[in-house]
Amino acid sequence: MDTQQTRQGIGFALGAYFIWGIAPAYFKLVKTVPPTEIMTHRVIWSALFMLGLISLSRSWKQVRSVLAQPKKVLLLALTAVTIGGNWLLFIWAVNNQHMLEASLGYFINPLINVVFGMLFLRERFRRLQWLAVLLAAIGVLVQLWQFGSLPLIALGLALSFAFYGLIRKKIQVDAQSGMLIETLWLFPLAAIYLFGVADTATSHLSANPLSLNLKLIAAGIVTTIPLMLFAAACTRLRLSTVGFFQYLGPTLMFLLAVLFYGETITPDKLVTFAFIWLALAVFIFDAVVATLRSRRYVKSAAWPRVPPTA
Repeated sequence: MDTQQTRQGIGFALGAYFIWGIAPAYFKLVKTVPPTEIMTHRVIWSALFMLGLISLSRSWKQVRSVLAQPKKVLLLALTAVTIGGNWLLFIWAVNNQHMLEASLGYFINPLINVVFGMLFLRERFRRLQWLAVLLAAIGVLVQLWQFGSLPLIALGLALSFAFYGLIRKKIQVDAQSGMLIETLWLFPLAAIYLFGVADTATSHLSANPLSLNLKLIAAGIVTTIPLMLFAAACTRLRLSTVGFFQYLGPTLMFLLAVLFYGETITPDKLVTFAFIWLALAVFIFDAVVATLRSRRYVKSAAWPRVPPTA
């Protein structure tokens, strides 16, 4: 890939993970709204935003191609439920002072992806990957054994996002079409809940201040923009390169929780975080070594050989 594409890809990746990392600050701005209502706004405005984006980019051909495959459409219903559950749990965690545990979930996620790759995609573990996963498991087990608690929010976020990524990888649908169909699956449920079931002070949009309604509409932007940036980064960079940026999001969440929202690291979380960070250090080291070895192999295979003389 040329230098310009690489620079663009790095910029898109940084933008995506930066927005995901500071997204909790947005949800804090609308914490007066119940998490279920924020979730419905996220679905409704994301669907409308995606309809507009696909119309502007004239990408309906790709959407029609996906809709012509009923199996993929049904599987996207499953991913819609999975990512919807992830969104709802994340919103609840952020607005109930569990941002640290939410960040822990996204630190664990890459390690869960490795396990899923072995279980469902027949990928093989390297020795250091086994060590990284073992360290993460020890961190969770120590918390359970010493403190009698499990990081349920972190595990819920990590597992739901890993399942989402696994199914989307199996389906092989482009980001825009997949996001549109997923939100359209959830749209009727969200609309029925918001306009027919919810009966709170904030559920009546006409009675809300304009500033609050604008913040709720922004849920669609907060959801779709980083996803589009992520997709753009993936087309310009190696997937392994994009993977190194994924730690930016939970790191920013961690800093927001500790420095701005007054969450404290309790002893049980400290133990688990220590093991997870050590596991990630091993995981990243292994990835760097594997990448360097791969590049050396490619260079040696492509090195021009002198033809034998007669």
